[in-house]
Amino acid sequence: QEKKIFTVQGPYPVIRSLLRARGWVERKLPGAGRVGSRPEQHRGSQEKQLQEEEEEEGGDADAAEQGEASRLVQNQVPYFIWTNHTSAVDGRLLRQDQVVNHYARVGAFTTKEGLCLNLRNLPWFDQADPDTFFPRCYRLGAVDERQAFIEDFHLTAARSLLKVALERAGDVPVGTEQPLKSGEGPATFPHPMPSTVGPGSPLPPQLVEEALQVCEQHLGSLGHQDIDGEPPSSHMTGTDWDCFLRDYYRVAHEGARVALSGAQQERCQALLRHLAGRLPQLGMEGDRNIWILKPGAKSRGRGIVCVAQLEEVLRLAGGSTAASARVGEWVVQKYVERPLLIFGTKFDVRQWFLVTDWNPLTVWFYRESYLRFCSRPFSLRRLNPARHLCNVSIQKQCRPARGRHPQLPPDQIWSCRQLQAYLAQVGRADAWHQMMVPSMKAAVVGTLRSAQDLVGSRKGSFELYGADFIFGEDCQPWLLEINASPTMAPSSAVTSRLCAGVQRDTLRVVIDRRDDPTCPTGAFELIYKE
Repeated sequence: QEKKIFTVQGPYPVIRSLLRARGWVERKLPGAGRVGSRPEQHRGSQEKQLQEEEEEEGGDADAAEQGEASRLVQNQVPYFIWTNHTSAVDGRLLRQDQVVNHYARVGAFTTKEGLCLNLRNLPWFDQADPDTFFPRCYRLGAVDERQAFIEDFHLTAARSLLKVALERAGDVPVGTEQPLKSGEGPATFPHPMPSTVGPGSPLPPQLVEEALQVCEQHLGSLGHQDIDGEPPSSHMTGTDWDCFLRDYYRVAHEGARVALSGAQQERCQALLRHLAGRLPQLGMEGDRNIWILKPGAKSRGRGIVCVAQLEEVLRLAGGSTAASARVGEWVVQKYVERPLLIFGTKFDVRQWFLVTDWNPLTVWFYRESYLRFCSRPFSLRRLNPARHLCNVSIQKQCRPARGRHPQLPPDQIWSCRQLQAYLAQVGRADAWHQMMVPSMKAAVVGTLRSAQDLVGSRKGSFELYGADFIFGEDCQPWLLEINASPTMAPSSAVTSRLCAGVQRDTLRVVIDRRDDPTCPTGAFELIYKE
C-alpha cells in the first residue's frame, strides 16, 4: 500500500541497505530478467535465487526475515528501480508511478561520439563556448570532420613550431606562461621543457617563415568568421604540408635546431599574442601536437592511445580515407599537453552530478570528488598509458615507477580535499573554489543543455553521472567524458567512503525530498533548474 517495493540489478549493497533501512522490501530480479517484464515469466528462477541467497546468508534472522518479505512481493510491481545499465529497463512497460535511475538516449552526451557531436550545438542554447572547456574533437569516420581534423593538425603544427622556436630563442611564448603563486615566483608544477637542441646544422629560416604565413592566414580567417566574404585561402599544397610536417617532427620530437631571425622573433610573439585572444586552447595544446585517439563508444580507457604524428592517427583509425572508418567508430581529440601535475604526475578528477528532470532541466552537483593518478611520471616523450591514462582499470595493469614520490598515494587515489590541501601548499589555495569548481559546474550544465532535446525525458526517472575532468596548469578544467552508471566499486579507502556517500545522498534527493522538500540533501547542491 505504501509502494515501498524496490528492485536492484547489479552489485549495489549500499543502495539495498539504505532502502531496507527506510522500510522498503526488495523484489529480487532474476539474472536474466529485464525490469518491466511480467513476474510470472521468471517465477521459478526467482524462487531458486531466493533460496540460494538465504543459504548464503547462513540463517541470520534479519536475512531470513528479508528473504521472506522478498518472497511475499515477488509478484508485486517494484516502485523504485536501480539498475547498472539503461538497456536493463524496458521503458514501454514501466508504470507512471515507478521511479527508475536511467533516462533513454543519454548516449547524446555519455558516449565520446555523442559528446563530440552535440557540444558543437551549445552556442544555440547558451552563450558558452565549448572550446573553453572541451578539447576540440573530431569523428574520423565523417568525411568533413576528417578533413577538418587534418587541417587542425596542420595549423597546430605551425603554431607549435613558432612556440618551439621562441622557447629555443629564450622567450616564453604568449599563452604558455607558467602559473604563479600569490605574489611569488613560479609555482611548483612546471613541465620539463627541451633543454638541448639536436646536433647538426639548423633547419632554414624558411621553415619559420612558412609557419608564420600559415598562422597569419589563420588569424585572418578567424577575423572573417563573423563578416561576409571569402576567408583567405592557404598557400600550402598537400605536398607542401608533407614536407612541413617532416621538418616540424624533426624540430619538436627530435630536437633539431631551427634558425630564427630577430624580425621573425618579434612577429612570432605578436602573432601568438593575437591568436591567444581568439583560441582558448592555445595554452593547453602545448607544442608537440599530440592527439588522443579513442574508440567512439568504449569505456574504462579501452583502445585509447596518444599519437604525435598525423599519419599514425589516420593509420590507426583505419586507413587514409574516411570511408575506411565508420562514422563514430573513432574520435580524435586534442591532448592536454600542459596539465596540472602533482609531484610530476598526471591525474584526473571524477566528478558526480545528478539529473532529476530534463523538462525543466534540473541538475545537482556533488561537492565531493576524487582524483585518479597515473602510476608513472608525466612525460611528453613517452606516450605509454602508465603516464597518460588515469583510468583505474588501466593503471591497475601498470607497475608503479621506481623512485615514485613518497607523498603520492599507493592506491593512486586522492580525495578533492587532499587536492585542496596540496594547492594551498603551492600557493593556489583559492583555485578550487574560485576557478575549478565553478568552471566544472558550467561545463556540466552547458553539456546537458546541448543534449537536452535528444534525451528521452521521463517524469519519475533520475540518473547519476560521473564526469571526468583534467586541469590545465592554470587550474582551468577540461571535460574529457561523461559516464552513465559510474562505478560504485570501492577501489580504495577514499572511493569506499565517497561512493557510499554519493549513493546515500542520491536517495535523499530522489526519495526523501518527495515527502519532505526541506530535508537535507547531503553533499548534493542544486546548481541549475530551468
